[in-house]
Amino acid sequence: VFQDKDLKVFFDGKFLDIPNTVAMATEAVARVGVDMLTVHASGGKKMMEASVKAARSGAAAVGKQEPIILGVTVLTSLNKAELNDELRVPGSVSDQVLHLAKLCQSSGLTGIVASPEEVSQIRAVVGAGIALVTPGVRPKWAATHDQSRIMTPADAIKSGADYLVIGRPITAASDPRDAAKRILEEMEQGVAAAL
Repeated sequence: VFQDKDLKVFFDGKFLDIPNTVAMATEAVARVGVDMLTVHASGGKKMMEASVKAARSGAAAVGKQEPIILGVTVLTSLNKAELNDELRVPGSVSDQVLHLAKLCQSSGLTGIVASPEEVSQIRAVVGAGIALVTPGVRPKWAATHDQSRIMTPADAIKSGADYLVIGRPITAASDPRDAAKRILEEMEQGVAAAL
């Protein structure tokens, strides 16, 4: 239905499983014709490579364009203490994000999902040929909810994000249309400042 109206579809399934299972899921989603889909980078190189191959074959089988496959690095709800103490991943959040970003790129993924706090560091490491998607984007007037590493829409764009994921500041607003309009204005300020 969305594609019939020429709208882009981002499937945020965050696949994480053995390579074969993720490949089958990715192929099925690619056959539908989504424009972007997500896999967890923590699934490793073999899993991500299998996803890339499956997306290519699934899209080609039905004459669709191959989707951008985004590797989710470290969830924006996690902070350093949770990463170190609960998940037992040593080092800083940015160290882990950069490690996973490089792994995404070497696995053939065409995009990376990370907090806006790490975008400029990632861009410096992976270059311009990969899409950077940033959840954890919150206007100054919105609640942060369960997000730990956040940035405003304008600042996320100035940092180098290609796509912003903004949910609850719009969906939970008393006037979602007005909230979206205000966010677009902030994004335009970010684009103007980045030029």
